[in-house]
Amino acid sequence: MKIRIQPFLMALALAALSACGKSEVTNTPTSGNVTISVDESFKPIIASQVNTFEGIYKYAQIEPQYLSEGAVIESLLNDSSQVAVLSRELTEQEKAVFDQRKIIPRVTKIAIDAIALIVNNDNPDSLLTMEQVKAIFNGDIKSWKELNSESNLEDITIVFDNNNSSTSRYVRDSLTADHKLPQNTFASNSHEALIDYVSQNKNALGVIGVNWISDLDDSTAVGFLNKIKVIGISKDPNPVTTESYYQPYQAYIAQGAYPLRRFLYMISAEGRAGLGTGFVSFVAGDKGQRIILKSGLVPATMPVRVIGLGN
Repeated sequence: MKIRIQPFLMALALAALSACGKSEVTNTPTSGNVTISVDESFKPIIASQVNTFEGIYKYAQIEPQYLSEGAVIESLLNDSSQVAVLSRELTEQEKAVFDQRKIIPRVTKIAIDAIALIVNNDNPDSLLTMEQVKAIFNGDIKSWKELNSESNLEDITIVFDNNNSSTSRYVRDSLTADHKLPQNTFASNSHEALIDYVSQNKNALGVIGVNWISDLDDSTAVGFLNKIKVIGISKDPNPVTTESYYQPYQAYIAQGAYPLRRFLYMISAEGRAGLGTGFVSFVAGDKGQRIILKSGLVPATMPVRVIGLGN
């Protein structure tokens, strides 16, 4: 009996070792599988990156989870995902969580993004100064008539994609005095729902990541643009010509002429160089940066060209 059992146990051990070895081999920068959490503001560009990467590397499977900014951070901190795509870096408190796990997150800047303000196609007021923008988000300006006495519109309705989104955090941190939004602020269920709401409500002022409307080769983005107007913003408090106003065109974002800018980062918490690390390297490399350039965002490492957003 011993003679029969020992070869059997040896075969099991060899099979187990073989399976472990196979798992380690397949989990490389270009193969295996990895879950990444993505700020849903960047769904169009990251979906394009994932599709291209998986098309090149047939044995790679990337599973993106498109979430609010708060949920993305939570997913990274509790190890539900190994890579996060965010419009901010980690706070000291968040870094401390990784310190306890003896992990040093690798942060890679991949693009410059912008926040776009959108209004209904029937709204005649599509040019605002930064002073007016701040007054709206501080609650000092509540009606379109306060911006234009001849306007036939009523109270302004501010709409975000999500209460816990990166766009709402950006506005609270950058444009409001007390980091609070006014009472005339609401949230939709998604970016698509936000655009639909603005297209159907003349008093609406939508706040959206420009990635959703910047790729003019994308029929979905073009369809969105046909539904709404993109506001031009001037840093000059008393502009004398329309040339002082800038929409979030790619070159104006790069030059800083358009003021509502933010950086886009990929944060990897992989313990070793696996598929997540490979994907980050791809996005930061030549092919990934060209995809960002085409999308209308500003690549971190490449020159840009002027692309209009229509209206």
